[in-house]
Amino acid sequence: MTSVFVMLLGLLCLLLVVGGGVLWVWMLIDCAVNEPSEGNDKIVWVLIIVLTGPPGALVYLFVRRPTRLDRQGH
Repeated sequence: MTSVFVMLLGLLCLLLVVGGGVLWVWMLIDCAVNEPSEGNDKIVWVLIIVLTGPPGALVYLFVRRPTRLDRQGH
């Protein structure tokens, strides 16, 4: 019973790490390609995503990306 729990916990941790990495790369590419180059917004967001990792990617996903998509009409 304990070994099954440990194995499931390890699998959950692996999924979180891989998912966080995929989210980080996806948001970094999205920001670098689609963020308007007006002012310093693109540079600031890229630095936030790069320096904070997955938490910064989540902030970009929920705070900045919807605002940008609304402005672009997507």
